[in-house]
Amino acid sequence: MIPQSFIQELLARVDILDVVGKHVRLKKAGANWLGLCPFHGEKSPSFTVSPTKQFYHCFGCGAHGSAVGFLMEHAGMGYVDAIHELARSLGMSVPDEGRGDGETRRRLPDLLETCAAAARFYKQRLKDTPRAVDYLKQRGVTGETAARYALGYAPEGWRSLEAAVPDYDAATLVEAGLVIEADPDTGADPGATPGGATRRRRYDRFRDRVMFPIRNPRGQVIGFGGRVLGAGEPKYLNSPETALFSKGRELYGLFEARDAIRAGDCVVVVEGYMDVVMLAQHGVGNAVATLGTATTAQHVQKLLRLVDRIVFAFDGDAAGRRAAWRALEACLPQVADTKRIDFLFLPAEHDPDSFVRERGAAGFREALAVAMPLSEFLLRELSERGDLATPEGRARLQAEAKPLLQAMPAAALRMQLVQLVAQKAGVRADDLLRYLTAGDGSAGGTGGDASARRRTESQGEGREWREPGGEQRGWRGQGGGDWRRREGWRDRRPMPRPVPAQPPDLQRRARLLAALHPALARDSWEPDFLPAPLVDWLQRLARLPQGATFALLVETLRAESAEQASALEQDAADDGGLMSDLALEDARKEFAGGLAQLRSRRIREEIDQLVAAGLTEPAQRARYAELQALRKTLVIQDPS
Repeated sequence: MIPQSFIQELLARVDILDVVGKHVRLKKAGANWLGLCPFHGEKSPSFTVSPTKQFYHCFGCGAHGSAVGFLMEHAGMGYVDAIHELARSLGMSVPDEGRGDGETRRRLPDLLETCAAAARFYKQRLKDTPRAVDYLKQRGVTGETAARYALGYAPEGWRSLEAAVPDYDAATLVEAGLVIEADPDTGADPGATPGGATRRRRYDRFRDRVMFPIRNPRGQVIGFGGRVLGAGEPKYLNSPETALFSKGRELYGLFEARDAIRAGDCVVVVEGYMDVVMLAQHGVGNAVATLGTATTAQHVQKLLRLVDRIVFAFDGDAAGRRAAWRALEACLPQVADTKRIDFLFLPAEHDPDSFVRERGAAGFREALAVAMPLSEFLLRELSERGDLATPEGRARLQAEAKPLLQAMPAAALRMQLVQLVAQKAGVRADDLLRYLTAGDGSAGGTGGDASARRRTESQGEGREWREPGGEQRGWRGQGGGDWRRREGWRDRRPMPRPVPAQPPDLQRRARLLAALHPALARDSWEPDFLPAPLVDWLQRLARLPQGATFALLVETLRAESAEQASALEQDAADDGGLMSDLALEDARKEFAGGLAQLRSRRIREEIDQLVAAGLTEPAQRARYAELQALRKTLVIQDPS
C-alpha cells in the first residue's frame, strides 16, 4: 500500500500545469490557465487549471481534481498507476508501508509546519534587525522584492529558534535541518547555559545570516539558504538533505518564477540566490538557481518539462566555465531535437547580479539572445584542449568527445555533432561512429553505444521506448495566444493504451463532498431529478449529529459495512485532500454546482427519450417544454 504521506509529498512536488498541459491546450487567464475541457465536448473554454491551488475544474461538466485525478480520469489509469506515472516523471521511487521510511513520511506535515514556523520567525527578525536590512539595501534589494521572496534573518544567538517553536527539543527541528544536535562525545555544547548541563546538546544551524526560504511548487517552505553578513565562512550555507529537501532536485526561485518561465518558454539558470532576486527585481523574472551544488540531470529534466529553452548564465571566469561544463555534462543525456540549451558567459568583471544592475533587463535580454548553443560550447571546449594541427591533438579530441557523444540519445542533434567532431578530427563520420561503438560488441551505425544497445534489447523484449522529443506530448499555451508544441520523455516502461476520456462520476463526487462536509446534507436541497442512491445517502448524512465529522461517519459506516467504509476512505485518499480542504462556503458552491449538473443530465436524458418517441402527443410536447424551461433555470455554481 502506498503511504498517504508519500502521495502528499508527490502532489507537493508535481506541477499540475505540466501534467494537464501535455493533454490540453492551456492559455493564461488571470491567475489561472484556461482551455477546452477534455471530458466533454465544448466550443467555449470552461476548463481551468489553478497553479496556486494545484487543481483543475470544469465549470461545464464539474470535472475537478488533482494531478492524480486527472491521469485517472483522462488517461484511464488506475489510482496506483497514476501515482507511479507521476513519481517516474519526478524521478521518485514509490515506497510502500513496509519500508522503514514510513514513519518519516508520516511526519512530513510536521516537518513542513516546522519549516513554515522558522520562515515566519526569520522574516520577523529581519524587520527587527537594522543591520540585516542595511545589508539588503546596500545590495539593492527593495522591500517589495524582499517580501516576494520572503527573505529573513537568522539571529546571532545559538538557540534563537527557541522563540519560534513550542519545543526546541522536538525531533522535527533536527529532521528539518534547522538544528544541529551535537555528538555527546565531542565536548561542551556551544549553546549551553549556566546550570543547563542536563539540556540536550543542540544549537541553531543558521546564525547571523540573511535567509532565503526555498519553496516547492505549492509554495511550501522545504529548506533554506543563508548568506553570512560579515566575512565568515562558508559564505553561503544550505539546508542539509532531508525528507523534504534535496539539493540535487530543487531549484531556488522556481516557485516565484513559474509564470514568467511559462510566458517566455525559457528559463535562466544562475548560481546564486542574490542573482535570482536581483534579476527578478530588474524585470527578468524567469531565473532560478542551483543550491550550492552542480547542475544535475534531475534539474535539467525538471526544467525541460517546463520550457523549450534553457540558458545557463555563468560568470566568465575559470570557475564559471567549469560550472558550465558540469552543466553541459548533465544536459547531454537529456537533450532533444526540439529543445534548446544555451550558455551565456558574462564579462569577467560581472555576475548576473551586477550585470543586470548596470545594463538593466534590456541589456540582459540582449545577452541572452546571443547565448552560445550547447553544440558550439562543446566543440569550442574540446578544440581548445589540444593542438588540432597534430595527429595527437586530433586523437585527443576524438577520445574526449567519445563519452560525451555516447551519453547523448540517438537523435538528430547527436548526428549533427558527430559530423562536426569528425570534421575537426579530420576523419569521416562513419569512421568516427565505428570508433564510438568500438569495444561494446555492436556493429557500426548511428546508435551503437551501450545505451543504444540496451534500448535495442529492451525493444526485443517487447517493451516500449520513446526517444526524448520523439513523441508529441500535447500543447501548452503561452501569453497572447501563442500556442507552442510541448515535447517530453517516455521511459522504457510501457504506457497504458489511450482510452476515450470519460465524464467524471459526479454522483460519486457529490457523495464524497457531502461526507467530508456533513453540514451540506442538512442544507436545503431538492431531491427532484437526483439519483435515488444519492438522495438516500444525503438523507442519511442529514440524520448525523450536529458537528459530525468524516471520521465519525466512517466509523458509523464501518459498523454496518466494512467494505463501504473502506471504499469511502479510498475515495477520500484519491481526492488527495482537495475537497476536505475547502472552506464550507466553497464546498457549498461546489456541491450546488454538482447537484445542478446531475439534474441537468437527468433532464437531458428525459428530453432525449421524449424526442425519440416523436413528441406526437400534447402531453409529450407540454412535458418537453417544461423540461427545457427547467434546464434554463439550472445554474452551475463557480467553486472559486
